[in-house]
Amino acid sequence: MPSTELLIAFFATTAIFAYIPGPAMLYAAAQTLARGRWSGLTAALGIHLGGYVHVFAAAAGLSVLFHAVPPLYMAVKLIGALYLIWLGVSLFRKRVEGDVALPAIERKSARRAFFESITVEVLNPKTAIFFMAFLPQFIDASAALPVWLQFVVLGTIVNLMFSSADIVCVFLAGLVISRLRRSSRAQRVMQRAGGAVLVGLGVHVALQKS
Repeated sequence: MPSTELLIAFFATTAIFAYIPGPAMLYAAAQTLARGRWSGLTAALGIHLGGYVHVFAAAAGLSVLFHAVPPLYMAVKLIGALYLIWLGVSLFRKRVEGDVALPAIERKSARRAFFESITVEVLNPKTAIFFMAFLPQFIDASAALPVWLQFVVLGTIVNLMFSSADIVCVFLAGLVISRLRRSSRAQRVMQRAGGAVLVGLGVHVALQKS
């Protein structure tokens, strides 16, 4: 494994990156605002699990494909952006009837948020590029552990730290929800706020040049 000094730099840099607001944090917050804290937490779990796809892809060198074949990168980016926009529009179209039956709504939405968030993270080529660009700086080719295993270990640490930031974001968003009245109007506002964030994220990703 890398030297102690290199590992300290790795943890410090990862923490900085993890707690800078990004798409995953905003996505988890949007799910919390629209569907409740439990949905936000399951969304964070889905993002975490989806992140391992990129960890193992980076370990196998598959992320190089995005650099070598720009059209493939653009295709995956566009698919991910359209999926985010579709999720946001679906929140706008969802009707809220009467007073809130929060437990039932949250359980149903949490399962959906879990699988949706895995898809969002797997279709996020930015995550793949990040792992491929960031992790090699902390890989020691002369270490006892093989390079691919160093990728897996360091990538897992990065994924855990990023997920901790997502969870913090969910609980901060949850504080807002706990102060709102449980009325159909409040839920409609929360749903539309979450939908607006998702649509905005999708548009932002689609318009990015790299």
